[in-house]
Amino acid sequence: MKIATFNINGVKARIEALTTWLDEANPDVALLQEIKSIDENFPREPFEDRGYNLETHGQKGFNGVAILSKFPLEDVSRGLPGDDSDEQARWIEATVVGDEKAIRLCCLYLPNGNPAPGPKYDYKLDWMKRLQTRAEALLAAEEPAIMAGDYNVIPQAEDAKRPEAWTEDALYRPETRAAFRRILNLGFTEAFRARTQGLGHYSFWDYQAGAWDRNDGIRIDHLLLTPQAADLMQDCWIESAVRGGTKPSDHVPVWIDIAA
Repeated sequence: MKIATFNINGVKARIEALTTWLDEANPDVALLQEIKSIDENFPREPFEDRGYNLETHGQKGFNGVAILSKFPLEDVSRGLPGDDSDEQARWIEATVVGDEKAIRLCCLYLPNGNPAPGPKYDYKLDWMKRLQTRAEALLAAEEPAIMAGDYNVIPQAEDAKRPEAWTEDALYRPETRAAFRRILNLGFTEAFRARTQGLGHYSFWDYQAGAWDRNDGIRIDHLLLTPQAADLMQDCWIESAVRGGTKPSDHVPVWIDIAA
C-alpha cells in the first residue's frame, strides 16, 4: 500500500495540480492537509470519479484535513481528543483496510504557532500535549498506526537549509523540538529518517525570495509509525519534483510504501 501525506494549500486553488498528481502518482491513500474548505463544499466528484473513498474534516478558509483511499475506510474520527472547545479542523483518523492488513491512519495539520512566544504558540504546545496523549493510546493498542501530516516542526538542524534563520521561529524553537522528541521517544519510528540520512532533504519551500530555485527548504512533513507499522514499512521518500509543477503547493508529498 502506497500512502502519501500532502499539504495541498487549498484544494480548490490546487484542484488541477492535485488531480494531475493523483493521475500520475496513483497513491492508494492520500492524506491531505490545509484543504481550506468546509465539508459541504469540498469538490468530491474529481476524487470519487478516480475511485477514491473520501472523508473530510473541514473549516471555512483555513486548516482542514482529508483522507482519500482506494481501500475501504472504517471507524472515522474527527478532531484531536482532549479539548472539546477546539474548533480548528486539524485532525482526522480512520482505519484503512488493505489486502492483508488494517492500518490506523491519522492525518494531522499541527498548528504553526507564530508569532512565538504568544497565544498562538501556547496553542501549538497545548496541541502537541494532546497529540502525545493520543500517540500513547495508539501505542497501547499495539496495532499498525501512522500519524502523518504537516507537523510544522523542523526536528534537527539538518532539516533546514539555513537553520540559523529559524532560531526564533515556532517551527524550530527548543520547546517545539522537545515536544516532538517526547512523542517520537514514546516508541515511534520517524519513517523518512529511518530510511534516509544527511542534509538537503526538504518538504517545504516558501513562495517568496526564490526559495525553490535556491533549494532553501525545510522538512516539516513527517510520518510517525508505531512499532507494528514500522515492521511493515518497505520504503519512504520525498517527491520533491512536484514543487516545480504548475501552480504548486509550497509543500510536496512524502510517501511511505507499507506491506498492507
